[in-house]
Amino acid sequence: MMRQPTLFLTVGLPCTGKTTAARRIEIEQDALRLTKDEWVKALYGQENPPSAQAVIEGRLIQIGLRALELGINVVIDFGLWSRDERSALRQAAADLGATVEMRYFELPPAEQRRRLDQRQAEAPHTTWPMSDEELADWAAKFDVPTAGELDGGEPIDDPPARFATWDEWRRHRWPSSHRRPEPREQRCGQ
Repeated sequence: MMRQPTLFLTVGLPCTGKTTAARRIEIEQDALRLTKDEWVKALYGQENPPSAQAVIEGRLIQIGLRALELGINVVIDFGLWSRDERSALRQAAADLGATVEMRYFELPPAEQRRRLDQRQAEAPHTTWPMSDEELADWAAKFDVPTAGELDGGEPIDDPPARFATWDEWRRHRWPSSHRRPEPREQRCGQ
């Protein structure tokens, strides 16, 4: 009998401890860890092109949802700053019969800056430079999760008005997150 998988969502701004926690979850929960920054670094090196963000996130979500289908725990590690992103992933997990555990990471701006400077000094290959202005701008755009989101007690919101379902919203936000069926004549063994 297949176990009910869990989708772990790490939520927070840069340098708040998400990846450290994701690595711990990966080991403790036998989870597939999907860390966007590692993929961006592997594909783009010192570049961090904005155009790649949604594509890579979408592909990681696609992989994560497939792993959940197979009964494998998954940890998504890329901030999930908006409530809509978190709601779409909570709904996708529910649709697959998976549970969701959301972990929120928060630090005062001075500690966030200190950690970023330390990471830049000790492991510059793992991050990109970030200005205080960028950090402040991102903090202003961040939707802090509610207690109900974090403990799962709050129902999932309805999708934004122009979308009929969260799956439709997810395909719009992360176009590469949607698996497209192969044309019948291209399937192996047919």
